[in-house]
Amino acid sequence: MSDNNLLSYAYRNVRSAAILTNSYVAGTVIGAEDAGGDYPHNGNQLIVYVDFTIGSLTSLQIKVEFSHEGTTYYQEAFSSISSTTDTVSLGEHSFAATGKYRLAIPIKDKYIKISVKGTGTVTSSSCTINAAYGRA
Repeated sequence: MSDNNLLSYAYRNVRSAAILTNSYVAGTVIGAEDAGGDYPHNGNQLIVYVDFTIGSLTSLQIKVEFSHEGTTYYQEAFSSISSTTDTVSLGEHSFAATGKYRLAIPIKDKYIKISVKGTGTVTSSSCTINAAYGRA
């Protein structure tokens, strides 16, 4: 998988298909054990593949967190610019329909944690998360 000590591409399952809950549940952390010991920070792009069945839910929420040492995590942030003010908030990705989605996120971190939760009634819902990382 590696070429000249740089990660070229790694793919893994983060969360197998399961009914969602109304609280965030973290999937398997992406880190050093992946791709023969290469860390995600040797790449620069994370692709998150979301296979979502809404069932009776109102929506699915996904948060992505990053860490340099595997203990303290920092949540992905989004910014909104109005005039000369840039307001930054903790980011969540929201999905309101059944589908297969792809999120592209720039990275430079050793560890990545992806968590999911449902809003509303969780009956008949399901979510699978897979991720790929490497050099774009």
